[in-house]
Amino acid sequence: MNTTKMRFIDRALGLPGAVALLCLAAVFPIFVSDSYALHFLWKILFWAVVASAWNIAGGYAGQFSLGHAAFFGIGAYASTILFVRFGVSPWWGMLVGGVLAALASVVLARLTLRLKGPFFALATIAFAEVLRIVVVNARDLTGGSQGISIPFKPALETLIFSGRTPYVYTMLILLAAVILLTFLIQRSWFGFSLLALREDEDAAETLGVDTVAMKIVATGISAFLTAIAGVLYAQYILLIEPVTVMGLDFSIQVAVISIIGGMASPVGPLLGALLMVPLSEYLRAEFGGSFQGLYLIIYGALLMVMVIFMPQGLVSAIRQPRSTWARICSISGYQRKRIRRADHA
Repeated sequence: MNTTKMRFIDRALGLPGAVALLCLAAVFPIFVSDSYALHFLWKILFWAVVASAWNIAGGYAGQFSLGHAAFFGIGAYASTILFVRFGVSPWWGMLVGGVLAALASVVLARLTLRLKGPFFALATIAFAEVLRIVVVNARDLTGGSQGISIPFKPALETLIFSGRTPYVYTMLILLAAVILLTFLIQRSWFGFSLLALREDEDAAETLGVDTVAMKIVATGISAFLTAIAGVLYAQYILLIEPVTVMGLDFSIQVAVISIIGGMASPVGPLLGALLMVPLSEYLRAEFGGSFQGLYLIIYGALLMVMVIFMPQGLVSAIRQPRSTWARICSISGYQRKRIRRADHA
């Protein structure tokens, strides 16, 4: 691939490309007023936000968490309880929920410092499940399994709006802030330290990187941003339940979107959301009513195919299309050879 094409691709996958996609999303509500289309755009932006927040800890620091639903739920419940029970504005709820989620992440990081790989992932799942059980049993405060309904009081102060367009722009602003923060982290000493930690923790320590502090800070930033997304989600849906905001499927979906898009890339989670959200909605609409759970099987099979042929995500496939195509051909050729050998046998 020539230099001109490489520069164009790098720009498309860098800050200029991210700005272009965000500008396109900002212009969309001006020309489209359909309620479902705006809701669909909001969902893409929402999942891009939470996947980008996860990417800071999971992509850059290598902390493969499957318990981010805990931080999301902390933000949603903290803001909602303060708003419904005590009349505190969700703007303050963002700060409180973000700080509580960051503190919870510090506790989690301290408890799992020596865990790596699947053991760390299992520990984060257990952490989120314990917190969900606590929320379910604290009925007087959290409403238990029934959750909490948020009264519809449209105002900027309450972050509740009559139409969907303000919700889109609110989530768009948060996404722009998270992507910008990710770019700044990637180009900073902190970002280089995180990448060193992810590749080889022992080697990073010999180079003077405080791996414990790096893990705590990365997880804290990720948890804080995830909690803010939880607050905006609660003010949009106007109903929070433990199974919805603190379920394992939420954590898995967040990680999958970031992995498919490309970890350790500021644009990767956005690309993942642009692909996976429409795909999920289409499969649910086509196969959700005919056979119960069939769309989940198809969705999972497609994910497996993508992970096999594009293990580094969409970002890597776009940046190195020849390598991706060669991998597809090599894997396909290997499978054909195995089939032929089995037939001859």
